[in-house]
Amino acid sequence: MRLSSLLFNVGEGVGIAFDAIRSNKVRAALTILGVAVGVFVVVTLSAAVHGINASVAKDLESAGPTSFYMYRRPISLTTICDGTDETCTWRRNPPITLSEAARISSLPEIAAVTSHIGAGAKFKYKDKEISGGGLDGYSAGWLEADGGDIIAGRDFTYAENTTGANVVVINDKMATRLFGESDPLDKHIEIDGKPFMVIGIHHNVGSFLGKPTSSAAGSDPKAMIPIEAGRRHLGFLLRRLDLTIKPHSTVPRDQAIDAVTALIRGQRGLRPSAPDNFAIITSDGLMEIYDGFFGVFFVIMIALSAVGLMVGGVGVVAIMMISVTERTREIGVRKALGATRKTILWQFLVEAATLTCVGASIGLVAGSAVAFLVNRFTPVPASTPPLAIVAALGVSAVTGIVFGMLPAARASRLDPVEALRYE
Repeated sequence: MRLSSLLFNVGEGVGIAFDAIRSNKVRAALTILGVAVGVFVVVTLSAAVHGINASVAKDLESAGPTSFYMYRRPISLTTICDGTDETCTWRRNPPITLSEAARISSLPEIAAVTSHIGAGAKFKYKDKEISGGGLDGYSAGWLEADGGDIIAGRDFTYAENTTGANVVVINDKMATRLFGESDPLDKHIEIDGKPFMVIGIHHNVGSFLGKPTSSAAGSDPKAMIPIEAGRRHLGFLLRRLDLTIKPHSTVPRDQAIDAVTALIRGQRGLRPSAPDNFAIITSDGLMEIYDGFFGVFFVIMIALSAVGLMVGGVGVVAIMMISVTERTREIGVRKALGATRKTILWQFLVEAATLTCVGASIGLVAGSAVAFLVNRFTPVPASTPPLAIVAALGVSAVTGIVFGMLPAARASRLDPVEALRYE
């Protein structure tokens, strides 16, 4: 009996809420809009961040859990560079060189070293063109340390890298964009106006962002060429060189890092008390930096959502106060027929929560639609996490209950005699 009574009260509250929406369209629309905007922001940003989280984890895994990276400059959210030598001390760091990469690869602790220079370029094949596609210069054997597979054709060889041969490996996305259903292998494309022959098609499990030493992964069109070809024909600057270093499977990562650090410090003649003039960072370190960076987005997301929910909450107070005033005689009749304060309070809280849940549902649908479009037409692998859906509906309901408490309490405290006399 209690369950049926509860369901009846809930259904009645929901029905009254929709009657209030129909009779107070403007006020209800403002309330619903405020909540919808807040939920829309939460769902959209959560979808983007959720997809990027999964992608970045895959990207880092593709190089192997023990791989680490070497840069000329440190990567940190706390390091501020305003253009002066005092704050940009890394400017005095010498560039990483190919000879240093060769020496690192000769260490007994190291299984593979990939030299890399990232850039962008314009790609063209006949009448099809890609502006601003990704272009990466690699040393030979880069797949061993960088991950992914050649799904058709082959990788470039050590000899082709040494001689600067005009050969290119493209990813599957670029192959589709430039060649459609036709076979790209052994055909020539233009990279910034220079002809390169396609010798292979690459695919990586990563889907966005890529590792800092590799943009080969991803759903963006990418191309990989020998570093020497980039230097000779496309103006690659060796001072932008960075390394991906993969230890042997039997060697702990920290031991490999110590060996590389000792080698480079010795090669550069650094005194024991002098700081490193290069930066080594692990996959764990990259994830910490990434989490810190996207933490800013979460703060912005919460702030924007809070504004939207506050607007919706104020609207709930206004529309529910009007509803209480307009239904004073009805409340008096219900109390005269035996309705308790608890029943009246519950009815109005359900009505307030229904208003905010309608707004949340609209925001949820709109946010999910945007996430789908972003996932479909951009490189961002947006996907709405189930937790975001539950949180959006839950927070909206709580907002309705919290802001609806004042008018609901006022309605429940009305004296039935005075309420029946109200005109």
